[in-house]
Amino acid sequence: MILKLFIPFIASGLFLTCGVASGQSRRQTTFNDGWQYFKANNSTFFTDFENGEKFKLSQGQWTSPEIWEDVNLPHTYNRDDMQRDRNFFEGKAIYRKKFTIAADQKERRTFLKFEGVGAVAQVYINDNYIGEHKGGYAMFVFEISNSVLYGEENTVTLITDNKARKDVIPTNQFLFPVYGGIYRPVHLISTSKTGFVVTDQAAPGLFIRQREVSNRQARITVLAKLETTEKVTQKGELLIEIRDDKNKLVTTQKEAIQISPQGVTYIDKEIRVKNPRLWDGVHDPYLYSLHAKVWIDGKEMDYIKQPLGIRSINIVGGDAVYLNGKKYPMHGVCRHQDRQGYGSALTFEQHKQDFMLMKEMGVTTIRLAHYQQSPEVYALADTLGFLTWAEIPFVNRVSYYESENAKQQMSELVKQNFNHPSIYIWGVHNEVYAKTADEQVPVLSRQLNDIAKTLDPDRYTASVTGYNVIDRQENLNTDVQGINHYFGWYGGKIADLEPWAQNVQQQFPGYKIILSEYGADGNIAIGQEDVSPPRDVVNGKSFPENYQTETHIQQWAAIERNPIIVASYLWNMFEFAVPAWNRGGVNARNLKGLVTFDRLQKKDAFYWYKANWNPEPMLYLANRRDNERSKETTKIQLFSNLTDIRISVNGKAYEAQQGVNGKHWVVNNAELQPGKNTIVATGSRGNIQLRDEMQWTLKEHKLTK
Repeated sequence: MILKLFIPFIASGLFLTCGVASGQSRRQTTFNDGWQYFKANNSTFFTDFENGEKFKLSQGQWTSPEIWEDVNLPHTYNRDDMQRDRNFFEGKAIYRKKFTIAADQKERRTFLKFEGVGAVAQVYINDNYIGEHKGGYAMFVFEISNSVLYGEENTVTLITDNKARKDVIPTNQFLFPVYGGIYRPVHLISTSKTGFVVTDQAAPGLFIRQREVSNRQARITVLAKLETTEKVTQKGELLIEIRDDKNKLVTTQKEAIQISPQGVTYIDKEIRVKNPRLWDGVHDPYLYSLHAKVWIDGKEMDYIKQPLGIRSINIVGGDAVYLNGKKYPMHGVCRHQDRQGYGSALTFEQHKQDFMLMKEMGVTTIRLAHYQQSPEVYALADTLGFLTWAEIPFVNRVSYYESENAKQQMSELVKQNFNHPSIYIWGVHNEVYAKTADEQVPVLSRQLNDIAKTLDPDRYTASVTGYNVIDRQENLNTDVQGINHYFGWYGGKIADLEPWAQNVQQQFPGYKIILSEYGADGNIAIGQEDVSPPRDVVNGKSFPENYQTETHIQQWAAIERNPIIVASYLWNMFEFAVPAWNRGGVNARNLKGLVTFDRLQKKDAFYWYKANWNPEPMLYLANRRDNERSKETTKIQLFSNLTDIRISVNGKAYEAQQGVNGKHWVVNNAELQPGKNTIVATGSRGNIQLRDEMQWTLKEHKLTK
């Protein structure tokens, strides 16, 4: 499958120029090769620095060549240790890169854009301190126009630090690791003196709103932020074009503008698109593109391109999510960004592989937990049509020192991702608590909600509790209440989900409620015949896969029967690292993923959802890894969206009964023979016929029924 992604400039290593041959327009280059780094936690420099000493790369131990290691970006210094155990490196590392900017660029502006640095970054140019960014997941930009030496060699230095601290969210590393380093790409940006604002928390410089959307017409409002460093007001034109997916011009608007050298100039422009082809989720993720250009005296001074998916989204409490006026199937998963052996330093191809696995399973919506993810991830969601829940890492613990940073990250999340049509909801917090409505968490949640709704009045907001209680004081400050609850895992029984949902329907019939996490751990290396829960889900070392499978079988069936749950997100699409954990037989791992940490094996529950969510014909015999059996009479489960299902054991046919729903087929009393047993399943739909086979071995001693 070929994906055409709206990721301006970041996919190429070439020096890209947008615009006319005059060279006035914006240029952006990748800045990922030729870096060096070393871990510096024990350096005496930091004591001096904290006492006010000026940083000097050219002095002392920094000149020693043996301390530096050559690296290319993206890079993390925790790709192995954070995936092994709790004894990982947490602290400071130094990155540096030498670069030259041509002398003829002196009359332009120069910026460095970082897509993600874990978790606090201090930036220096030629030993001069430029600034600091707190937070490991948002993009940030610094202007360096007045600090670089044009036509000469320059050095950029970053001090990175991923040590947990009270004033930066997340404030600990308990639920997931905060990988250190420059783990996402970096870009060098060159612009003229007049154009779109680059340093507005790394926002694109214009914001696209949609109102009164239908297949007859859509009102598109564009808010552009413009500035100039020229000494006099710049008079010119703002040109806005909307083009279709073949780059054919659909409509255009031109407006005379005056850009003041004082402050920022705001331009608000409305464009009407007649008979638009709507962005319709996974059914038809059609993308226009919006092109904005600034012209001064007949020359193109700046140019940016943004995705435009025209759509309307409405959540009706107790009913469904509506996309473009039609009920949209919310087949949801949560996704962490790390991978075995790579940490969080992932390539576009690795992000794409994750999304193609989700597409195969039939996913239609994704919760990006619990932080802002790569720009490539949002572009993939736009392109594939996944409705997306984006959130900040205000999660798990409260320090009472994180308020300002949480507000900063909320603003960054919304501004930087405003134009992605896939995003339908902003997440304010996840599992942080208070005893009364007067305490920090409810108050801060209201403030975060206000930031999101002020910046973006058109999208929903959500907050999430780990209790199965709707009206907790922390959770009623947003449009939607998210409930994380693992019925049958962290308490109760698997079957408790349905009566809970029915009770919520009676007590809160009009509320917008999402089951934002549910599931169970499953270790593919551990099998058992009986579906019994582990005795200890916190310290236990045996989490059999078949219990995870049973959890998802029963709970998805309950979710689809109860519309009070307008959307649900299983936890988690992929296994991920948790350095502080030693559970289920694998150290430093959360095993709730439906695909293994290395992305090489799909668990049984993956195929359960594929049978329910993906309309492509499929048939899968479950519990195939539980192949060592001790009981002569046993249960066989099949996941399939076909009809005319037939199951046989050693050639003997059995009548399959429907289980929890129409995709679940069961033989309850199949007879096994001592030794190897061959189980075959077939199904058909029209001219399509599929077959699956597996083998179970019945032990020849101590046979039981």
